[in-house]
Amino acid sequence: MKKIAYRLSGVLVLALLLAACGPAAQPTLPPAPTQAPAQAPAAPTDAPSVLVPAVEAPGAQPAQSPLQPTPVAQVPAAQPAESPLQPTAAAPVTLVVWDQFYRDVESEVMDTLNKEFEAAHPGVTIERVVKTLDDLKVTLKQALSQDDGPDVAQVNQGRSDMGAMVQAGLLLPLNDYSATFKWDERVSSSVASRNSFTADGKTFGEGNLYGVSPTAEVVGVYYNKGIFEANGWSVPTTFDEFVKVLEDAKAKGVTPISFGSLDGWNAIHEFSAVQHLLVTPEYINDLVYGVNDVSFDTPENQEAAGIMQEWVDKGYFSDGFAGIGYDDSNKLFKAGEGAMTITGSWLAGELIGDTDQEFGFFLLPANEGQTRMAIGGVGIPFAIRNTSAHADLAAEYLDWMISPRAAQLWAEAGMLPAMPMPEGAMVEEGSLFADTVAAWNTINQENLVGHYIDWATPTFYDTLVSELGKVFGKVSDPAAFTAAVQKDYAAFLAGQ
Repeated sequence: MKKIAYRLSGVLVLALLLAACGPAAQPTLPPAPTQAPAQAPAAPTDAPSVLVPAVEAPGAQPAQSPLQPTPVAQVPAAQPAESPLQPTAAAPVTLVVWDQFYRDVESEVMDTLNKEFEAAHPGVTIERVVKTLDDLKVTLKQALSQDDGPDVAQVNQGRSDMGAMVQAGLLLPLNDYSATFKWDERVSSSVASRNSFTADGKTFGEGNLYGVSPTAEVVGVYYNKGIFEANGWSVPTTFDEFVKVLEDAKAKGVTPISFGSLDGWNAIHEFSAVQHLLVTPEYINDLVYGVNDVSFDTPENQEAAGIMQEWVDKGYFSDGFAGIGYDDSNKLFKAGEGAMTITGSWLAGELIGDTDQEFGFFLLPANEGQTRMAIGGVGIPFAIRNTSAHADLAAEYLDWMISPRAAQLWAEAGMLPAMPMPEGAMVEEGSLFADTVAAWNTINQENLVGHYIDWATPTFYDTLVSELGKVFGKVSDPAAFTAAVQKDYAAFLAGQ
């Protein structure tokens, strides 16, 4: 088979920039997702006019002049690749893959990658099963316990999903494959730690590697440029300025924040985005990794919950938000029904390719004395079922998912890739993608990448969804909220 010689640029959207975000005794991880599913428009392979990001390493000096856009460096597609593993059997093989890239724009990227993988591996068929994140959380553990379960699946990070599946012996350690394919040249140790557990599934952030992530993420604020311009609003630079935009929007009959809490997980993001401005990076690291005896029942967390209730009282969220799902709230936002929405960079591709509105993106700003920390990290990783009969082929598939070709397609689609870009790639100045890249660079360069807090315990996700539902529904006050969540956290620590 013909060998594809990929030229790795050394430019990492994620991996170069993820150092020094945690306590010395713990891996320094930038966060990743509660996992909201990422979103990405499909990328035509013959579209050199689409531009992708160049990222500076931490501490790099600012450019002396604005970047001039250049075409995407194209990576060969669908050529047979020479594997460092033993040749796969000549007989036809079906590789079953479960992923959560269900929205049109991201699904098309996956379809392209799968077709090119099949072309590069004659006799191999990818049987793709598409799930929502919620469906994965409910069905995946049982499916992986079956001999006919998926060979490859996206497994959400954190104790409730990946940790539980490692503890049950359902996931294959990837350390040997990482060495074989030299994944450490594309994925930093901090990123690898995010997808790592000890073999007993109890210690998060160290031990064996169990997954590789194709995309990076940052949670911030999307805004409708047309609405901002019509009302004379500028992108706020402090939290107080942000609140003034909310006040003015409400006064003018514009929905300030397009939001629906029906799905639960995005309510965690809404709360966490504000919480991350009030706490320190050290606190968030300790909370997520279960060290240094921190508590969730703090004045800062109560303040963040209080701000959520204040926004409910003042009508800053979409009317009837409790009955609106995440995708439906995004449809409203894309249609121009909302000045802003708070969610992750995965939405950029959909906003770029699926609406006639023009959008921008900014980090939720901090007041003086606050951290300006933001939720961020890597997307849901691909993992291998421990009992798969096609483990070597599955490892080749994972390698394909973090190749320069994959990085190119995600970037063309408006998504932040978590691996090296083709050499010479740059970003189109003034684009929505440029905004998400700039936001990601900022929190990485300032070591202010926060965490998806639902990773903290095996039951934290469910507890947060339940208790935040009470906060947003005004049936619980901030003190009761933090006390209830702390009860979950304390029980977990006591059992460690």
